[in-house]
Amino acid sequence: MMEKYFDYRKHKTDFKTEVIAGVSTFLTMAYIMFLNPIILADGGFDFGGVFTATALATALACFIAAFYAKTWPVGLAPGMGINAFIAYGVCLGMKYTPAEALGAVLVAGVVFLIISLTPIRAWLINSIPKSLKLGIGAGIGLFLGVIGFEIMGLTADHPVTLVTLGNLGNPLLLLGAGAFISMIVMEKMKIKGNIIIGIVAFSAIAWVTGLGKFNGVVSAPPPMTHLFAFDLGAALSASMVTVIFTLFFIDFFDTAGTLTSVANVAGKIGKDGKIKDIDKAMLSDSASTVVGSILGTSTVTTYVESAAGVKAGGRTGMTSLVIGVLFLLCLFFAPLATSLPKEIDGAALIYIATLFVRNIVDIEWDDIAESGPAVLAMIAMPFTYSISHGIALAFISYAAIKICTGKTNVSPAIWVIAIASLISFVVA
Repeated sequence: MMEKYFDYRKHKTDFKTEVIAGVSTFLTMAYIMFLNPIILADGGFDFGGVFTATALATALACFIAAFYAKTWPVGLAPGMGINAFIAYGVCLGMKYTPAEALGAVLVAGVVFLIISLTPIRAWLINSIPKSLKLGIGAGIGLFLGVIGFEIMGLTADHPVTLVTLGNLGNPLLLLGAGAFISMIVMEKMKIKGNIIIGIVAFSAIAWVTGLGKFNGVVSAPPPMTHLFAFDLGAALSASMVTVIFTLFFIDFFDTAGTLTSVANVAGKIGKDGKIKDIDKAMLSDSASTVVGSILGTSTVTTYVESAAGVKAGGRTGMTSLVIGVLFLLCLFFAPLATSLPKEIDGAALIYIATLFVRNIVDIEWDDIAESGPAVLAMIAMPFTYSISHGIALAFISYAAIKICTGKTNVSPAIWVIAIASLISFVVA
């Protein structure tokens, strides 16, 4: 039945290859099961509730992709960077409750869903300059790096310099450093699942040496404390406009960029330059964000780690189906998730930050009008501790530079976003 539905022969694949591809992608993105609850818990979310929501939202998102966007071998899960924005920017920084933050995620998801059904989708994808997309992505990476340094204990507060070197005598910090190095080494050796292997291996050392507390491996799934807990009241207020725009912007362009990357590897780009069935993939992604917010987790998005499965031969939604089943099984490993030392989790964040930042090589460095705003976005996000501020400053500066240099023949979207960003600063 699966062979007929996914049409293996047409896509030059088979059941075994699709299963191997699904396992490959799962291993590269399984870290989200541990990191997403930890990050959102810092913002006031319930760890157990987010753990269960993460597993279910990821599984359901992969199932949606498998059966609707059935020619896309992709994995979807709550996005890194967006979850940090929710926890540290929206909840801790702006003092919104988890319920209000989930309301914003829901609204942003609905907006994404509506736009995915209209020609606006293609207009937006083509209107934002590549340099800004890359700079914003790198800025999110640096933002994750700052959070990783704090969680790991590599930095500490200082009354004069604001930050200083942390306590390097902390044994758990040293284990975290070892975990980070091991992830890099395994990546260099092309070992699949390097992040999850590094986290578990060095956590095991902490447990054996008594530096960490081992709470067990298997149990019943924690209760879904954030199920249908979203608050639309605050989400529909004027003060939430910037938050919703940021959530939408990151998810929309991250998804578009990820799908383009996967399409390149999978050979889904036609001779006319158009990506086959991208509309179904975008719809699956946006619908998954809506589902995730209802279950109680941050924005769900398509993972660039999907390329691991594509490289392993995955070509159909069967790959997504396998990923979803494996994440469902993760529901029963909550005790293991609560046993991981935060210093080792922080090391994983720093490693993921390096993956975001390396895209800066494709910025147009020879054109300062393009690279300048991109660098501003990169610097602003970690130093203002806000992804939304970084995006706003990047667009305002980009528009101002174009006006001052007489290069005003850019997409109207640039002016709209720049003006909206300027207004958000004025009324804040």
